[in-house]
Amino acid sequence: MDRRHFLASTAALACVTGAAPLGAVRAPMRAERAPLREWEIGPVIRGRNYSVGMPLHPEISREGWFFDFPGPRRRDGHVHYVTRRTGPLDGARGLRLRYRIDAQAGTRFVPQEFPDRAALLSLYIQRRGDDWLARRGTQFHRWYSPQDRVVPLEPGEHELTILFAENWISVMGSDHARSPRAFAEALAEAGRVGFTLGSSGGRGHGVFATAPARFTVLEFSVI
Repeated sequence: MDRRHFLASTAALACVTGAAPLGAVRAPMRAERAPLREWEIGPVIRGRNYSVGMPLHPEISREGWFFDFPGPRRRDGHVHYVTRRTGPLDGARGLRLRYRIDAQAGTRFVPQEFPDRAALLSLYIQRRGDDWLARRGTQFHRWYSPQDRVVPLEPGEHELTILFAENWISVMGSDHARSPRAFAEALAEAGRVGFTLGSSGGRGHGVFATAPARFTVLEFSVI
């Protein structure tokens, strides 16, 4: 499938899922929908967006909000981090994500860095002031779902709830159990929250789809 047919099929998928196709003209969002623009598809680091081929923000639907996976080839793009700003999380219990993936039969989700591995979803917390270099203290600024709580990308409706008492993983491979103070500080100084797409060894390193596929967030909440 070439890029032109991929986009045409994505528009057809939109008709099935009840949302407008990518690039369609939409009415202005109502005031209560404005917070949608707080969600960012990135990450954007020193002016570069690592989610190649993706819009900066998701789109609205009747059920929540969504984005379409890029594809069908790596060079067509890949989606990495989907996050929003947050305040301190030290008074919360955890994160919950409820979502649906719509895709054509036979669609594969492929990690752009490690295409031979399974495509995975991870919940995510980022401490304020992260410089993305993961050194001199900032190796404890990004935290991902515990090792046994990542979720493979597959069609259907899914729900994932992860408590902060569980063993979250830091960007350089430590975890809550070994670095409890660093994790507590990340919660107290949290700056962004959301989820990432990638694989083992690269939780937020990006995924594309081999056929049209849509990711719809039905609920994301701090609990």
